[in-house]
Amino acid sequence: MTGEQTRLPRSPRVSRRSMLVGAAAGMVAPVAVSTLGARTATAAPATGRSSRAGGPRRVTVYAEELPGGLYGYGLEPGKATVPGPVFEMWEGETLEIDLVNNTDRRLSIHPHGVNYDTASDGSPLNASFNEPGETRTYVWSTNAPKKGPGGFWLPGSAGYWHYHDHALGSDHGTEGIAKGLYGALVVRREGDLLPDRQHTVVFNNMTINNKMAPDVPILEANLGERVEFIAIGHGDNFHTFHLHAHRWVENRTGYLQGPDDPSRVIDTRDLNPGDSFGFQVVAGDGVGPGAWMFHCHVQSHSETGMSGIFLVRNADGSMPDGAQEAIDRYLGHDGGHHVTPG
Repeated sequence: MTGEQTRLPRSPRVSRRSMLVGAAAGMVAPVAVSTLGARTATAAPATGRSSRAGGPRRVTVYAEELPGGLYGYGLEPGKATVPGPVFEMWEGETLEIDLVNNTDRRLSIHPHGVNYDTASDGSPLNASFNEPGETRTYVWSTNAPKKGPGGFWLPGSAGYWHYHDHALGSDHGTEGIAKGLYGALVVRREGDLLPDRQHTVVFNNMTINNKMAPDVPILEANLGERVEFIAIGHGDNFHTFHLHAHRWVENRTGYLQGPDDPSRVIDTRDLNPGDSFGFQVVAGDGVGPGAWMFHCHVQSHSETGMSGIFLVRNADGSMPDGAQEAIDRYLGHDGGHHVTPG
């Protein structure tokens, strides 16, 4: 397992710069959470559009055992990761997931924030799971806001959600979640801005993406890029997510709706078990490039390894002054494992 992360391609109607990284024509190339020296794919700024043209999308997902007693989801055999791939949908879309269980354990996939029937619940309560070697189809659908009885408006599906196992080890999937069977689910609304880079950060018990400092993969962007963070909480501990030198708005997108929008602007938010949120920031806006920390702000948690690095490179991709030294301090030694200047 490399710690890299894949994003499920969106439907081909999204207009973005073509990137030939193994994706089908017209599809968005996978985006990986960076490891030391690795670079994530980027795309030109774009505005999303919502439509159900072409009917449901179908994708095959493979659940596999990984080294170190972990488990993960992947879009190809032998490519499972922790976290699993980022699933992205638009309000009004339906996604059919063929989950292939390539392990010798019972497991499933259970979503938050979208619509599904009991057969796609992903819980043993509804006999919705995969036995070892079994393939099962789960159907997730989404909807836009709509007017309900009495004139009240009912919420749509847009938001930063997540998915996880609900069957490995128990009827609640506690072991599956602890061992890495989880990932991000993003539902967008017409007009939402699409990011240049995307990173998933999961606080799972006392780990970040099932790793602890200094082994948490470094997340990267170039100065001025629009970066999307998807934060998810799992396990038994209460946490707070803090990102140094960057701030966002406490709403669905992280953006203000105008200069007089009174929404609360934050740089720290509670991230507790089962919770999720997301936001976009412009990398280095107002503060410049550098190695910026992200961590749990419960002090005893950050002290024991719940911290990582958000590396904002120069606009041309080169290393900013002082960043390598900061990374070396994070790694806890003076040599080796240097990030190669871009």
